[in-house]
Amino acid sequence: MSGLLPYFKKGQIEAGCDEAGRGCLAGPVVAAAVILPKGFKNNLLNDSKKLTESQRNKLRPIIEKEALSYGISFVDEKEIDQINILNASFTAMHRAVDQLSTTPEMLLIDGNRFNPYTGIKHECIIKGDGKYLSIAAASVLAKTYRDELMEQLDEEFPVYDWKKNKGYPTKKHRIAILNHGDCKYHRKTFRLLPENQLSLFE
Repeated sequence: MSGLLPYFKKGQIEAGCDEAGRGCLAGPVVAAAVILPKGFKNNLLNDSKKLTESQRNKLRPIIEKEALSYGISFVDEKEIDQINILNASFTAMHRAVDQLSTTPEMLLIDGNRFNPYTGIKHECIIKGDGKYLSIAAASVLAKTYRDELMEQLDEEFPVYDWKKNKGYPTKKHRIAILNHGDCKYHRKTFRLLPENQLSLFE
């Protein structure tokens, strides 16, 4: 058993919310909101960071099939640069909740901050994706949808190795930015290169 909790408060309709891609240098931040049915069980489901890529990809269709409702939202790099990454993460979660066909009574948010969603209570839970099934399910959907997109963008700009790093600031990604410059999918308000660029070659 994964040991994750099925609900925050028994008897209420809860949507778990999480995002992926906050610390990336390129591409969107992606959020998901998931309402799981009462009695949902899955021994594999856990915080997406603790799962392998193949485990996440196996879980995604199960979550989509069994969830009472789910929503996915992408906030692209241009909007991230306009409103900053924290607000972009909250905006993505709000838009994911907008897509739910059932209105939840409570939002379970992974993390310690959130901009309130009008008319729905929320609870911020630090490391919630390792504590509640619905947040773990949202983390799997957000991560798999984002990874899939970054693999598609890699075909357009293979030099940055997004197929492997998914836009995160790996050494190879940063060396490619140093050698080739950034591209339209990079977040211009992020520090794309370290202050000491020689550190990339150490």
